[in-house]
Amino acid sequence: MVRIESHQPRKQRKARYTAASHEKSKFLNAPLSSALQERYGKKTLRVVKGDTVKLTRGDYTGDEGVVDLVDTGKAKLTVHGVSLTKADGTEVPRVVDASKVQITKLNLKDKRREDKLGEGK
Repeated sequence: MVRIESHQPRKQRKARYTAASHEKSKFLNAPLSSALQERYGKKTLRVVKGDTVKLTRGDYTGDEGVVDLVDTGKAKLTVHGVSLTKADGTEVPRVVDASKVQITKLNLKDKRREDKLGEGK
């Protein structure tokens, strides 16, 4: 993660906004559910498209959905079923921060991700 020395919120925000793309990718880690923690021996993992997540903060607390989009530039997620209704009645997806979700089911279609996790230690 980006090493932020300052305690000042303005400098912490600036460090996140101006971080390099490979550092912003690290902001997309989310905690695993307790069952997945026991199985894989890890507490957090990077969220990828296709993971099933449960929202833990905000208006949609407790809702579960599949991750439709991972925006690495803004370090935000789009979760299926989490949307806002605009004044004209159209629905738009609501972006969610990765720290506000919990991964409940992993997308293991990527062989490299599966090998990295390994089966329980």
